[in-house]
Amino acid sequence: MAAMTSKLKELVERAEAWPESAQAELVELGLEIEAEQQGVYHASADELAAIDQALAELDRGEGVSQADAEAIFAKLRRA
Repeated sequence: MAAMTSKLKELVERAEAWPESAQAELVELGLEIEAEQQGVYHASADELAAIDQALAELDRGEGVSQADAEAIFAKLRRA
């Protein structure tokens, strides 16, 4: 465990020199991993934007049918 903690600390130190966008990605990934460990999932900004877009398409009468949506959700529930 100590070796892994050391590697993590070294990575974080190197990440301080990364571009801000790369640092933000590392933070997002770390938060996702942490949420998985706690059994809680928080959607990313990109995922939320995709959901908003899909809902807007549905409001305009575009997108999948109700039957297709139900089939997709049924498949995801089994996964």
